[in-house]
Amino acid sequence: MKLIYTGKTKNVYDLEDGNYLLKFKDDVTGANGVFDPGANTVGLTIDGVGKAGLRLTKLFFEVLKEKGIPTHYVDANIDEATMIVKPAAVFGKGIEVICRYRAVGSFLRRYGSYCEEGQPLDAFVEVTLKDDAREDPPITKDALVMLGILSADEYEVLKDLTKKVGNIVREELAKKGIELYDIKFEFGRVGEDKQIVLIDEISGGNMRAYKDGKYLEPLVLEKLMFE
Repeated sequence: MKLIYTGKTKNVYDLEDGNYLLKFKDDVTGANGVFDPGANTVGLTIDGVGKAGLRLTKLFFEVLKEKGIPTHYVDANIDEATMIVKPAAVFGKGIEVICRYRAVGSFLRRYGSYCEEGQPLDAFVEVTLKDDAREDPPITKDALVMLGILSADEYEVLKDLTKKVGNIVREELAKKGIELYDIKFEFGRVGEDKQIVLIDEISGGNMRAYKDGKYLEPLVLEKLMFE
């Protein structure tokens, strides 16, 4: 295997059969030792969080497969904390798409004079650029199109997929009495037809979830989901 990318929470290897292998780490994003799914730096290391994140990711990707949602997922090995995926080209230098159901995190920091903490939101979709130096700035549809990052039609596909996947994850969590506040996704283009698919992971490390009004850390979330 050839290492082709070293990320904050996982490394990417090139397999000889044309697929990629993702190796999940025990690092999570945050600052000053506090976990924050919206942060763009590694804040702390939590033993076992890599396997826990992959276990949850595998669960969600297999549910999405059953529902006909396109993803890059091929297979996963929980014991080795690895996932095999189809290669995908990212939009520009990478974008993240957030689906928000309640006003928390950066949404509350930006718009707090117009809303209260935890205020319900109607699956609000926003896009940010993956740019650590500029702290992952939010970007509008018009700017994405003008800068050639994606087309207007692709944006609508992205927005629609984000809401569909977000609602599926939300429904799965609700089965365990867990409420999803927000979730961060990544998408890419796969194959010659450049189909837009969900990539990366769906784990406690990229969402805020609560039970009985209490925030759930990634390992606690994974434990509750598999009880």
